[in-house]
Amino acid sequence: MECYNCGAELTKEDFCPDCGIDVSVYKKIIRTANLCYNEGLARASIRDLTGAAEYLKACLRYNKNHKEARNLLGLIYFEMGETVEALSQWVISKNLHPRDNIAARYLDEVQKNPAKLEAVNLTIKKYNQALTYCRQNSCDLAVIQLKKVLSLNPKLVKGHQLLALLYIQDKKYDLAKKELRLAGKVDANNLTTLRYLKEIANHAHVETEPAKKAEKKEKVRAYQSGNDTIIQPTQFKDNTASQTVINIVIGLVIGILITCFLVVPSVRQKVKSDVNSEVIEANDTISTKNQTIESLQGQIEDLNSQLEEAKNSSTETTDKITSYQQFLNAYVAFSQGDVDTAGTAIESVNPDYLEGEARTAYDTIKGQIDAQYLQSVYAEGEKAYNSGDYKTAVEDLRKVVDTDETFADGDAVYFLAQSYRKNGDNENAKIYYQKMVDQYPGTKRAANSQNYLNELNAQ
Repeated sequence: MECYNCGAELTKEDFCPDCGIDVSVYKKIIRTANLCYNEGLARASIRDLTGAAEYLKACLRYNKNHKEARNLLGLIYFEMGETVEALSQWVISKNLHPRDNIAARYLDEVQKNPAKLEAVNLTIKKYNQALTYCRQNSCDLAVIQLKKVLSLNPKLVKGHQLLALLYIQDKKYDLAKKELRLAGKVDANNLTTLRYLKEIANHAHVETEPAKKAEKKEKVRAYQSGNDTIIQPTQFKDNTASQTVINIVIGLVIGILITCFLVVPSVRQKVKSDVNSEVIEANDTISTKNQTIESLQGQIEDLNSQLEEAKNSSTETTDKITSYQQFLNAYVAFSQGDVDTAGTAIESVNPDYLEGEARTAYDTIKGQIDAQYLQSVYAEGEKAYNSGDYKTAVEDLRKVVDTDETFADGDAVYFLAQSYRKNGDNENAKIYYQKMVDQYPGTKRAANSQNYLNELNAQ
């Protein structure tokens, strides 16, 4: 036993050997909890599940961290068909004691069986529907629902008890007793079950003596007819033909009345009951199929999501490899003095994919490459411009301006605008003339740019 204050191992003394706190009451509480657990375990071994559950609940009231008591309580709930309560106890136990806890295995055994979970969910819905029917006085529908519940979960004690109660209400004592015996096999000393059995015993009527039927003695009379002796009842009456016809008509009328008032309503009631049962069964089937469809749609969405994540991950991995490859090419080219190749390669690198030392090296080399690369590309563009190759000049100078608009104090922007204009692309020429006017006001190139702008806008 550990001290609740400091966690030290306690001795027989009433004080903690480490922190000195009084633990006498704490020890009594723990002993009481253990006694309740032992009593609950003993009752569970003889299938007194209700009594065992009460003692285990008392144990947990004294010591909520009692792992064995909580796990056993979950097993008892599971045995009684109350799977949700069992799962709740095991989840709490696992959270309180994550290590070496058998509750984790219990949860895995239940959760890895989707069919079992679906049956549990369907059982709860049908049992709640049966309760609703009982409140609406639709006992026949409640009996149908409970039979379906017990076919899915034969150990649900509450289901057997409710069905027995409905049978008792309809005075079907034999069926009620059968259901209560099934409940007793699961939970031997359940007080509700025993109370219902006593109720059946009080209302059962046993015939001790068969009813004696009185024998009717007919008085007869005898008379002679020639040499024959005729014996005839004193109340004998010979029916005439008209009386016979009347009796037949009366019999037909009685038959018709019996058919109309007894047979036809019974047949209609049976047809109506059968139709209601089929409608309920069809609704249950549709509900089950809808749940299955929703479950499958959820699985499809999860698979599509996983597939999309896999594609994105694959694309991101490819881009990362490409960035590292281009960075390596840039580094090698820069080391060999090939600034143009290094600059082209470094522009293809996505720095977000570089990590650690690679990112540091990238930042260092990028600055050095940009400085030399821009100078080299600018020189090529200026050379192309002077030689009249305005298309090449646009390509080279555009690279410089996209990287640094302030390069060469704006000369790159100015010559790019000139190259666009002389290449016949007046719209782009206007854009870069305007940049020159806005960024370098008061300079000669800005004034020239304004003049060119005026000429282009006047066209």
